[in-house]
Amino acid sequence: MRYTTAVETNTLAERVAAGDFRSAARLMRWLDDGDPRAMPVYSRLFAHMGKARRTGITGSAGVGKSTLVDALVAGWRASGQRVGVVAVDPSSPFTGGALLGDRVRLERHAEDPGVFIRSLASRGRLGGLSASTALVADVLDAMGFDQVIIETVGVGQGEVEILRHVDATVVVVAPGHGDEVQAQKAGLLEIADVLVVNKADLHGAEDTAADLEAAIALSEREVPGPRVLRVSAREDQGIGELLAEIQRLHGEARTRPGRPGDRRARAEALLADLVAREAGNRLRRMMEQDGEARAIVDALVEHRIDPFAATSTLLERLLK
Repeated sequence: MRYTTAVETNTLAERVAAGDFRSAARLMRWLDDGDPRAMPVYSRLFAHMGKARRTGITGSAGVGKSTLVDALVAGWRASGQRVGVVAVDPSSPFTGGALLGDRVRLERHAEDPGVFIRSLASRGRLGGLSASTALVADVLDAMGFDQVIIETVGVGQGEVEILRHVDATVVVVAPGHGDEVQAQKAGLLEIADVLVVNKADLHGAEDTAADLEAAIALSEREVPGPRVLRVSAREDQGIGELLAEIQRLHGEARTRPGRPGDRRARAEALLADLVAREAGNRLRRMMEQDGEARAIVDALVEHRIDPFAATSTLLERLLK
């Protein structure tokens, strides 16, 4: 069914705001695909956004992020809160779709009407997120979810983009990843609001936690460093303490000094992403349909113009 008229747009927006999962899934698919039908529906929902608390879960592959997300969802559900999850997965090199990986660990919540889980493909984008992650999180916000979790793809220390989209960032490490922790230590300390040593029941967990605590003590920071918590998500150990710490961080999200993920930074990041996406779409259409733009591309192919000059010329045409 194609929603094109104002009545149909309003109907879909009303269904999403009322919490209808099927309507929300349709809108999320449109947002992820860059479908223009999504824009008026999202605009109608915008007034309903801004209430959910957002938590980012990031860290290297294999540290147990999905298991930790599962435990956090269970903890918040036990207190009566509704939880939405945006899980960014690696992309299939053949279809571009999400390779769901450990998402099966969240299956126990699949029939829970208080939980909505959406997997997105990273589609090769750096930073651990997809281009539509923030927009999909906004839809969950508009649906009335109390907590929204964004789990990054798990590509390593480059996953700093999460800071711009959440109120609190949880960085997960695990014993046995010592070399990775050493390589990522500076980045971990910069992006983490709380550091979780997961699989804390395994040998080496205390050494990993002590190493991180020593690095925090030695770091030159203008604000207090992140807490280091020992957690075993699989054994449900330490989850209560982590939930309490996340709640504290949420309460301070708007007032913490030096916080890179405040509401203004989030708005700027969203605008930058949307402008870049729209400009890219318009540029591709222009290169397909505009004779002068095609001539610029031909000149680049034939080395009669350099890429920087071609970019400048195309931007001038695009902005006219």
